Amino acid sequence: MSIVYLTRKEKFSASHRLHSDKLSDEENLRLFGKCNNKNGHGHNYCLEVTIRSELDSNGLTMNLGELKRTIKDCVVVLFDHKNLNLDVKVFKHLNPTAENIAIISWKLLSAKLPKGLLFEVKIHETEKNVATYRGE
Repeated sequence: MSIVYLTRKEKFSASHRLHSDKLSDEENLRLFGKCNNKNGHGHNYCLEVTIRSELDSNGLTMNLGELKRTIKDCVVVLFDHKNLNLDVKVFKHLNPTAENIAIISWKLLSAKLPKGLLFEVKIHETEKNVATYRGE
């Protein structure tokens, strides 16, 4: 059988503040720069979810409608138009960096998708900044 990688892209908008309680205000500013703004800042994120599977008898890895719903239900609804630091429970004590957003997205999706199907999660924070996570 042939193994195919299928990627679905979804977008969401969210704000966050990069800040560590383990650092002083000066250290946070030095490390995170303008992204440490007290009132936060926003991004139009692009989430890419890649699954890996053999093709089924219909020539599919997965029904795209089902994949789209899973991504929206697990990640987009939770993050879209939210202040990640204040509105999303998991980020109350976890710095909402692109890297952590990718890891959390993976965990949320892998809990709902069939075991072994999820291959990769990418978070495009900007055109130039992308975090990729492929599980542990």
